[in-house]
Amino acid sequence: MIILDTNILSELVKPAPEQRVVEWLDSLAPDEVVTTAVTAAELWYGVRRLPDGKRKSELADGIDAMLFEDLGGRIEVFDAAAATRYADIVLVRESLGRPIAAADAQIAAICARHRATLATRNVKDFEDTGVPLVNPWDDASAARG
Repeated sequence: MIILDTNILSELVKPAPEQRVVEWLDSLAPDEVVTTAVTAAELWYGVRRLPDGKRKSELADGIDAMLFEDLGGRIEVFDAAAATRYADIVLVRESLGRPIAAADAQIAAICARHRATLATRNVKDFEDTGVPLVNPWDDASAARG
């Protein structure tokens, strides 16, 4: 299972997404690609804080289409099993002097709970979480993914 981070989905909703990200995603089996409810919340928050208008409406439609059509509603939730992993991830990062944002820790915990790889451009944000990472913008990383 590959879990897509917020920056991957944000890239894909752009009018002209980075080609290597699109090609990387196209190389995966559709049923192995999911995202998280945390990512969905971040996307919807980002759109809803925009001023009303055409751009806001188009982005909202694009996000809904991506989540419910392209991903077929494959959205993993932050549940009790992920919560235990969240605590461990936050404690490890704190012990290393590298605190982690709550949303990032939740995403990492969901990945850990499902033994999934996280696809993200923000690899540094997720280092030392125990989660396998792939950066589709990095040819070498994407090839390993």
